[in-house]
Amino acid sequence: MNDSSWGAPQQAGYWGQTRPMPAVPGDPAGGGTQDDDPGAARTGGPLFHDGTPQQQTRAHRQPYDTHQQAYGAGPHQQPYEAPQPWPYDPPRTPPAHGTATQNPEPMPDAPQQAPAPQKKSAGRDLSAAIGVGVGLGVVIIASLFVVKAVFVGVIAVAVVVGLWELTKRLQERKGIKAPLVPLAIGGAAMVVAGYVRGAEGAWVAMALTALAVLVWRMTEPPEGYLKDVTAGVFAAFYVPFLATFVAMMLTAGDGPFRVLTFLLLTVVSDTGAYAVGWRFGKHKLAPRISPGKTREGLIGAVTFAMAAGALCMQFLIDGGAWWQGLLLGLAVAASATLGDLGESMIKRDLGIKDMGTLLPGHGGIMDRLDSLLPTAPVVWLLLVAFVGSA
Repeated sequence: MNDSSWGAPQQAGYWGQTRPMPAVPGDPAGGGTQDDDPGAARTGGPLFHDGTPQQQTRAHRQPYDTHQQAYGAGPHQQPYEAPQPWPYDPPRTPPAHGTATQNPEPMPDAPQQAPAPQKKSAGRDLSAAIGVGVGLGVVIIASLFVVKAVFVGVIAVAVVVGLWELTKRLQERKGIKAPLVPLAIGGAAMVVAGYVRGAEGAWVAMALTALAVLVWRMTEPPEGYLKDVTAGVFAAFYVPFLATFVAMMLTAGDGPFRVLTFLLLTVVSDTGAYAVGWRFGKHKLAPRISPGKTREGLIGAVTFAMAAGALCMQFLIDGGAWWQGLLLGLAVAASATLGDLGESMIKRDLGIKDMGTLLPGHGGIMDRLDSLLPTAPVVWLLLVAFVGSA
């Protein structure tokens, strides 16, 4: 057995041998001829290189040369020839002496326990939402059936707050500065004009409000003028002009019941969509706009709204019929859903979840007006077509 079988590392000063030979009796130097004349040892075998390891040539500094040095090939052994790796194999280096070989393959992961199924969440604080909804309902009903002018004031206040939320979010998220002062004054005037002068008054107030927005913005630098006034005109049409149709409903003889029908159908549509969609919803209605809305929820909105519409037209509206209520409920479900999707589109573009935080459990005023605003002209038009405007 030669020394190379031990795997001992090469030591500097022994010129290729892995360990010193024992001293021979009678030799006072104990093999000192090699130590005295190292040149004699450098002449033998292919493993005995001239110079120190730092002075070896490029031909001797091969990746597997360290393997020969580590495991010490003897003078009668052929030098270790490194196998040629495959074209895509990474370079391999032998493990250092005394180092345990690592397992290249990862150990299989321990089996993980499947997560426990979670109960469906409604996604909002229901207690706060119900409390705020009941409080708003009491204020609306009281003002609606006591003095009509008070309810017109409630509409105007809601419009101004909604405009404030919308313009604030536009400035925060997009840097768009829609002028709030002319919008708030013009919006409130638009609601009053619609109640006093009808559709003609509403259109005139809308035109004057748009003109006021154009002039007001001229007091600031011209940079961003076009996008600011465009957003201002959009806000004037989206919030106060559509809300004016609610005030126009109020001018009829049974105006409070028409407004009540409008509010009930919109709320019932939203409630039916929410309840059915939360319980049975599986197929997304518009996942890119509002991932929470489902086709099953839309069916629930249509069913609930049509049933409520038949009851309201039969018992609340003078001269109404139940079949008219079915059509009215179908139209309300469609317009309320489109209005909700429209504001969801705006909020996605702005990168926000709610327009405000004024109403706990609901968000902001605009988060409650999203379905009401586009539904108001639809209900006003159908009621005029079914029973007239008197």
